[in-house]
Amino acid sequence: MSAIPLLVCDDSNMARKQLIRALPSNWPFRITQASNGVEGLEAIRQGAGQVVLLDLTMPELDGFAVLAALRQEGLKAEVIVVSGDVQEEAVRRAKALGAKAFLKKPADPLQLAEALNGLGVEVPLVRPADAERMALAQLPSVSFRDAFREISNVAMGRAAELLARVLGVFIKLPIPNVNILEVGELHMALADAQRGERLSAICQGYIGGGVAGEALLIFHDAEIDDVAKLLNAHMDESAKLEMLLDLASIIIGACLNGLSEQLNITLSQGHPLVLGQHCPIEDLIRINQRRWKRTLAVEISYGLEDLDIRFDLMLLFTEDSVPRLREKLDFLLN
Repeated sequence: MSAIPLLVCDDSNMARKQLIRALPSNWPFRITQASNGVEGLEAIRQGAGQVVLLDLTMPELDGFAVLAALRQEGLKAEVIVVSGDVQEEAVRRAKALGAKAFLKKPADPLQLAEALNGLGVEVPLVRPADAERMALAQLPSVSFRDAFREISNVAMGRAAELLARVLGVFIKLPIPNVNILEVGELHMALADAQRGERLSAICQGYIGGGVAGEALLIFHDAEIDDVAKLLNAHMDESAKLEMLLDLASIIIGACLNGLSEQLNITLSQGHPLVLGQHCPIEDLIRINQRRWKRTLAVEISYGLEDLDIRFDLMLLFTEDSVPRLREKLDFLLN
């Protein structure tokens, strides 16, 4: 039985599992999986990627670099980008580097089928049951941490798209860091964000569907004037604070909405509060240490391309939220 060599290149087991399950049942695939761009590029060199489903935000080598290497080496591969980074500039860059289509995560099966049909690849005739069995034979196992990192990645991308439009710059996206932290570890993570600088921080609580927590957005004071310049604004202290609250509302709101959509829960958001302005991180910790116990922490650092500006976002879920989140993720995966 002939089959189409298909490479699924994504650092998330959950994302690869979702993509494999979304493949059309009438296409016979011989599936190879890669967890970063270096592995993916090597698989393509070895002939395992006539068709490639490619993530953009990956360790070792990101999707943009993979596309550039394919062009430089003259490798033949029909690439469909499937990414949580949905900025207009990300779409433009991916297509300029040779991607044939761009789908946002999580990929809709109908849109994926349409993109595959648009490649012009000759599809061998096989029984649908045989094709489906070939595609589903390699579903990866998914841990809670991996699954939560992936839905955070999608939510992060939604926020970046809004932020890019507001600021008029390309947002560099990290791989979200997901950990269950004791209060002491959380303090260390916050201290790592300081880099010896003074900070301003906005906190916003959220609750709903058995899930609760707080979002913490940290701004480095040295960068606030640079952000104001991007907005072509000359601001006094009051106006700068209002700008930070507006940016926090955009970033935190979009992230929480992205999580809500994927988990099928409604998260009510409290009013954003200024935790500390122009103060060292030790003061933030001292002021708030009684509120943060053992927590599921998602750390995201948004960087602005070609500018020394970044926003550090932490989503802190209560320990009691974790069983509900596991239940929701299990439903997504099965």
